[in-house]
Amino acid sequence: MRILSGAQVASLVGVADLIDPIAAAMVEVSRGNIEMPLRSMVKLPPAVQGGSNHMGIMAGHLGAPAGHGVKVLSLYPDNPKFGRSSHAGLFLLFDGETGLPVLCMDAAVLTAIRTAASTAAASRVLARRDSHVLAILGLGEQAHSHIEAMRAVHPITRIIAWGRDRAKLETFAQENGAEMATSVAEAVAHADIIVTATPAREAFLTAAMLKPGQHVNAVGASVAFMQELSADIVAATRYVTDYRPSLEPQAAEVIAARKQGRIAGDHDIPEIGEIIAGAKPGRRSADDITLYRSLGISAQDLAAAHFILARAVEGGVGSEIDMT
Repeated sequence: MRILSGAQVASLVGVADLIDPIAAAMVEVSRGNIEMPLRSMVKLPPAVQGGSNHMGIMAGHLGAPAGHGVKVLSLYPDNPKFGRSSHAGLFLLFDGETGLPVLCMDAAVLTAIRTAASTAAASRVLARRDSHVLAILGLGEQAHSHIEAMRAVHPITRIIAWGRDRAKLETFAQENGAEMATSVAEAVAHADIIVTATPAREAFLTAAMLKPGQHVNAVGASVAFMQELSADIVAATRYVTDYRPSLEPQAAEVIAARKQGRIAGDHDIPEIGEIIAGAKPGRRSADDITLYRSLGISAQDLAAAHFILARAVEGGVGSEIDMT
């Protein structure tokens, strides 16, 4: 089994490297070539510094490339205040033929890179090709990685950032060459692509704020007790997700939209793998408002892990231990 630290993972791959492998994995997901139970969450008592803390477990099997794995994470939303990642844990990849573990690596760096790469794969087929103004709502790790992701697939020339912490916003804007917005509405008013990447508990982006032709990548709030999007956005956009079975229990805006009668039981919500494969249409006109709802699934971790392992073996990176 090869063991990789977060720094070693980051040295082996960037966001752009994982876009194609994850796009291929999403097609496999939509074809049913997976075994993937939903994310399991264990509520934890607050730590000394407070916060609503959880342990998350994501496991699954992907048919191509073949293998199974599990990610175990501590989800501590207040960690960034103390210079630590909010997602801390490990990922284990097992060989599909022998069942033996072949890779153990830091899960925080994996999650940051693969989430951004997944969004890039979706944005590449949903956003307008001439999209060049990016609005980033959020100031954390995913906000940083999604700037890299959007630049990998779109000709981004202008970035507008928004966040609740003014000091952090100033630092973020300086680091990324971004303009600072004083409100969500101001940030998204002239954007071609909008990325939401926050731990919000209450919706802050509404359908009324969106303009024809925009594309939204909703990345934060991947559990039902968090919410970035208002319920009216589901029906107002060409709403696409990574994995339909994740929506009902985990996407707060979909749960609310159904409860409020804003969408019918048979409301069409395609998976991004169906659109990448050409089985369903994505953007149907220049004026469509498209939205990719990223909830995060184990197939993305598995595809990334196979790619990272191959790079590590090729470059002789990491430590090896005999598990036989």
